[in-house]
Amino acid sequence: MKDRKKYYAGLDMGSVSIKAVIIEEHRVAASSLLPAGGHYKKGAEKVMQTALAAAGISAHHLRGLVVTGLGAGSSPFPGKQVSDISCHARGCSFLFPWARTIIDIGGQFTKAAKVSPQGRIVDFLMSEKCATGSGRFLQVISRILQVPLDEIGPLSLQSETPVEFSTNCAVFAESETISRIAEGAKPADILAGVHKAMAAKVAMLVKRLRLEPEVVLTGGGGEDKGLVQAVSRALKLDIRVPETPRLTAAYGAALLAAEESP
Repeated sequence: MKDRKKYYAGLDMGSVSIKAVIIEEHRVAASSLLPAGGHYKKGAEKVMQTALAAAGISAHHLRGLVVTGLGAGSSPFPGKQVSDISCHARGCSFLFPWARTIIDIGGQFTKAAKVSPQGRIVDFLMSEKCATGSGRFLQVISRILQVPLDEIGPLSLQSETPVEFSTNCAVFAESETISRIAEGAKPADILAGVHKAMAAKVAMLVKRLRLEPEVVLTGGGGEDKGLVQAVSRALKLDIRVPETPRLTAAYGAALLAAEESP
């Protein structure tokens, strides 16, 4: 029975985590996510093994595989390589057919893309290397404040007086954060200020792209409710977020594998 079904896989080898999604008729049959840990090949093998086991199939059941992400060149599996923003666009467009602007806030960069009704990239911009516009900035602040990453969003929403950062540079913002802690600023207010600074960077990028609604925010940044709210306020419109934003690129990769395979 398994051989009659058509399974496809997407493997997203990102800077922070490695994700795998296996689909059957566009339906997610299984998924897996593990920290990258700097060992792309071993991480990819483990993620795929976990996803295949969860789906109850073996590798030979897969009709196609697309690999994406920063570490795609290190993939131990044969499969077409596609840019991560293209995979995000395909995944988001399938989940939100009216999506026309995709914002991917990842660990290293923030990317913005305009997409066609078919989910193809029409235009694309990427943030500069400064960490202020990426998830790396949140990792730094998380370490300084000793607040787990998954608690940053809810805590920031408790802020009553967000801290105003006087710099757009992540290095100086880190020093400024330490100074604000010494002055007695509350962690919630610092985090709300960080979100506001990040959202301003994201908004500048998206506006350069000439934003078109509907807007979807994906990547690890989509799991931070405080950041999503800050970006929504900066853009002055509602933003859609996939249920599992960190898996969107892997899901889109699996969809592309299905489209390009028998």
